[in-house]
Amino acid sequence: MNTSPLPKLFRLIPKAMSRDQADLRRKLRLLEQKSLPDDALLEEIIKWQKQWEQSQQRRARRAATIPALHYPEELPVAQQRQRIAEAIRRHQVVILCGETGSGKTTQLPKICLELQRGCGGWIGMTQPRRIAARSIADYLAQDLRSEIGELIGYKMRFHDRVSGDSLLKVMTDGVLLAEIQSDRLLTRYDTLIIDEAHERSLNIDFLLGYLKQLLPKRADLKLIISSATLDMERISRHFQEAPLLEVAGRTYPVETRYRPLHSWEDEEEESEEKDLEQGILEAVQELYALGPHGDILIFLPGEREIREIGDFLRHQELQHTEILPLFARLSMADQQRIFHPGGKRRLILATNVAETSLTVPGIRYVIDSGLARISRHSGRTQVRRLPVEKISQAS
Repeated sequence: MNTSPLPKLFRLIPKAMSRDQADLRRKLRLLEQKSLPDDALLEEIIKWQKQWEQSQQRRARRAATIPALHYPEELPVAQQRQRIAEAIRRHQVVILCGETGSGKTTQLPKICLELQRGCGGWIGMTQPRRIAARSIADYLAQDLRSEIGELIGYKMRFHDRVSGDSLLKVMTDGVLLAEIQSDRLLTRYDTLIIDEAHERSLNIDFLLGYLKQLLPKRADLKLIISSATLDMERISRHFQEAPLLEVAGRTYPVETRYRPLHSWEDEEEESEEKDLEQGILEAVQELYALGPHGDILIFLPGEREIREIGDFLRHQELQHTEILPLFARLSMADQQRIFHPGGKRRLILATNVAETSLTVPGIRYVIDSGLARISRHSGRTQVRRLPVEKISQAS
């Protein structure tokens, strides 16, 4: 009969912090291989138990900091949180498809916290864009009545507001990719949420490929892949038919008006493309004529266009109007202004970062310039370019 206490100790390991589990498991395996006298074995087991107890106590302290969680019932993801939570509990990999505005980005971390994820290590959430990472961290910190850097933190290039006590770490996908170099097993995380996976950037593809190899080595690690599109069957097959959950978005009646930048009024003259600035001004004036309420989101291809058209609109002396730019190089303070509506009607000039990565409050109308910077690979120069191109009407 095997009376060794080691099998029982192995079963205690999942109650320790994620970053300590590999070391605790390694030490028990070494003890299995050694033929130590009973006294020496007992001494090593006592040392092991002290290390485990310290780690387990850190985990318990983190669990005690999880605040009361509240879900906005109008959000589709919140309405289906029990079904989502059960899938996360039962499977190592879960894929969630939810349309823009369904609440997947803001509510998924809270569902994970409700499942006591984040206690053994950080819940890591990746975002393709820095603006989105910062705004999501700010929103969740306010929602959980915490300060940035406490329960909720964020990390991106040149900015690190995460502490050892943080439960959720929001970061750009490039940050997580860089961390793999120093921590191959990502032991500081017990849950990873790869958000906006439908964008299929090179960083996201690298992460999904690496995580597939990592998951068998990290049985305690949960992976949630979130997308705004339903075309995720290939990723589900990539992760051995991982469950794919669909959540409908909130639907609103939408009226679409096409206003081409071509003038056909004078048939004798050759049609000329109107100036983009004038076209946007006319669209703004048309929306102002519909009523005094509702902010307007204006999609433009890049920072230069945002600055130029912002200056143009300011010189039009639009009454009771605040003009706010939104692009990646803007200071954090200026970026956050769009999330705090004031008394004036707002014109928010943004790149397509505001299309799926974040939700701007108060928007009732959208003007799309029909132009965007599209990432293209040049076969001649072997470099990636960002030319301005026309987008389809479907976009």
